[in-house]
Amino acid sequence: MTIKSDRWIIEQAGKGMIEPFESGQVRERDYQKIISYGTSSYGYDVRCSTQFKIFTNIHSATVDPKAFDESSFINIESDVCVIPPNSFALASTIEYFKIPEDVLTICLGKSTYARCGIIVNVTPLEPEWEGHVTLEFSNTTSLPAKIYANEGVAQMLFFQSDERCLVSYKDRGGKYQGQTGVTLPKP
Repeated sequence: MTIKSDRWIIEQAGKGMIEPFESGQVRERDYQKIISYGTSSYGYDVRCSTQFKIFTNIHSATVDPKAFDESSFINIESDVCVIPPNSFALASTIEYFKIPEDVLTICLGKSTYARCGIIVNVTPLEPEWEGHVTLEFSNTTSLPAKIYANEGVAQMLFFQSDERCLVSYKDRGGKYQGQTGVTLPKP
């Protein structure tokens, strides 16, 4: 398995792997510095949309991945999401991904957020998975933390195998195939 470079990412984007796609690093918008997004040397920095689900325990619910209670979240639409101390929020990427059949994609948080105690968690994007990526932001601090929509929040790394897997995510009819927007756990 090999990690893929910016050249490969640009080539695959031309085949519809990432939509919308930015071929370079965007670090400024309207003459204002932003947290960068777009193609980097060996990855792609994604942005999150303006739709957030912020975890709250106002209803004293139990978090259960087999029977998730949607009332455990407060829905907001904003350019900025403030995550309460020791809590988390969900968002989705602006970018829609179509992962090739011989590629595994890993998501890592950006150092700008990590240095503020904000951890990004995403499971791998398996071969032939497609959709908007649901992102989880954990605020590990004892203070409120901000996430900025339409700016870089995480980096995708692409690993290409020298052979196709026997059964891809699409082949097995994965339950998150084609998801759009923030997608909650499905049993």
